[in-house]
Amino acid sequence: MTDIVILGGGSGGYSCAIRAEQLGLSVVLIEEDKLGGTCLHRGCIPTKALLHTAEIADAVRGAGHVGVTASLGGVDAGAAVKYQQSVVAALYTGLQGLLKRPNIEIVFGRGRLVDKNTVEVDGRRITGKSVVLATGSYSRTIPGIEVGDRVMTSEQALTLDRVPESVVVLGGGVIGIEFASIWASFGSKVTVVEALDRILPGEDEWSSKQMLRALRKRGMAIRVGTKVDAVQETEKDVTVTLSSGDTIDADVVLVAVGRGPRTDGLGLAEIGIATERGFVTVDDNLTTSVPGVYAVGDIVPGYQLAHRGFQHGMFVAEHVAGMEPVRVDGDIVPRVTYSHPEVASVGKTENAARDEFGTATSAVYDLGGNGKSRILGTAGGVKVIRAREDGPVVGVHIVGDRAGELIGEAQLAVAWEALPSEVGAFVHAHPTQNEALGEAMMALSGRPLHAHS
Repeated sequence: MTDIVILGGGSGGYSCAIRAEQLGLSVVLIEEDKLGGTCLHRGCIPTKALLHTAEIADAVRGAGHVGVTASLGGVDAGAAVKYQQSVVAALYTGLQGLLKRPNIEIVFGRGRLVDKNTVEVDGRRITGKSVVLATGSYSRTIPGIEVGDRVMTSEQALTLDRVPESVVVLGGGVIGIEFASIWASFGSKVTVVEALDRILPGEDEWSSKQMLRALRKRGMAIRVGTKVDAVQETEKDVTVTLSSGDTIDADVVLVAVGRGPRTDGLGLAEIGIATERGFVTVDDNLTTSVPGVYAVGDIVPGYQLAHRGFQHGMFVAEHVAGMEPVRVDGDIVPRVTYSHPEVASVGKTENAARDEFGTATSAVYDLGGNGKSRILGTAGGVKVIRAREDGPVVGVHIVGDRAGELIGEAQLAVAWEALPSEVGAFVHAHPTQNEALGEAMMALSGRPLHAHS
C-alpha cells in the first residue's frame, strides 16, 4: 500500500506528489492525458504565450511614438502557435524530469474510485492510505450552441493558425477578455457579449468600469446585459442572434462562459463523497465527506486558478505527513486577468467589504501620475480598500499593464491585515509602477503625495 494515491496530474496533483515525496511519503500519481494538466497544455501557459505575441504586436504599432521606426506587417498566427507550443514543450520536459523521483510512480490512464482507499486504472487496483482528487476542470458550453469549426472553446482557439477577420466572444469573464485582447492585438474586429451587467463581474465595479473604458478605446465592441438566443454556423461565417434581436456576423465565435469541475464518472457518489453542482465539498483541511479522501484545485468551490491548486496540493501533502500547514484560500488568493491592460486583485471588493464590516473606505491612485506608467504608456489605477475608516487593508484592485507583477505586495498587505499607513511608510523604488501602490496607501491613510485634489 502506497501512502498517497493522487488522481490527476495537473497543478494540484503534481504539486501534491512532489511535496509528499519530499516529506518521505510514497506516491502513485495517475493521469489520463499529459502531466501538467489544463494550465500547462490548454490554459495558463499557452494563453500567456499568445498574449506575449500580442504585446509585441502592440509595441511595434506604437514604436513610432517613442522614436523607433518600425511597422507591423501583420501577425503570423501559425508561427505564434508554434511559439506557444515551444514554450509549453520546454516546460513539459522540465516537469517530466521534476517528477522522476524514487518514491513517485506515474500511472497513465483514467482512474475511478472503487472505495475510499482504492483507485482502479485499466483493471489495475491501486491502494493508498490517503487518496487525493485533483481532476481539474473543463470548458463549459452554452446549451443549444454546438461547438464546431468556427464555434470554439478556448482549447480550440489556442490552436487557431490564422487571424480571424472578426470574432464574437461569448462571455466577458477572465478567459473571454484575455482572448478578446489577443485577437484585438492581432488585428481582428472583436465583439464581447456578456449576459451580466458588466464585464469581469467577479472584480470590483471600479475595475470593471476601468476595463470597459480601456477595451472600448482599443476598438472593441462590448455588449453587457445581453444574452445570446442562437448561434448559426455556416461554411463561410457564424451568425449570432442576441436577445435584443440584433444579429452579428463573425468569422469565429468563442464560447468562454467559465469552467466546470471534472468530477463525472469518478465514482464519487458510489462511495459517499458529497458534491454540490459538481464541485466536491471539503472541510478546512480539504478533506471530503469521506475521511482519508481529499480534494484540491478546480474541483473545490472557489477560484479556479493554478496557483490555488499548487497551494492546495502542498497543503494536503503536508497535512497527510502530520504537519500543521496553513491553508491560503478565498480572498487571499491573488487574481489576474492578463489582458491589455491587465487587471489584478486580492481581497474583497468594496461592496463585499461594506457587507462584512458595515462601512469601508477606499482611495484610488491614477496611473497617470505614475512616472513609469507614463513611460510605458499605460492607463489605469490602484484602488485600496480598508475596513471601516480606521481598519486594515482588506482589498487591493489594480488596472494597468503589468498589474499582475504588482499584486504580490498587495497580497502581503491583505493577508497580514496591514494598516494603509504601515504600507505607505515603506520606501518604494522610483520610478516604478510599484510606487503607485504606495501612493494609494498613503492617500488612504490621509497623507497623499502625488495626488491632485
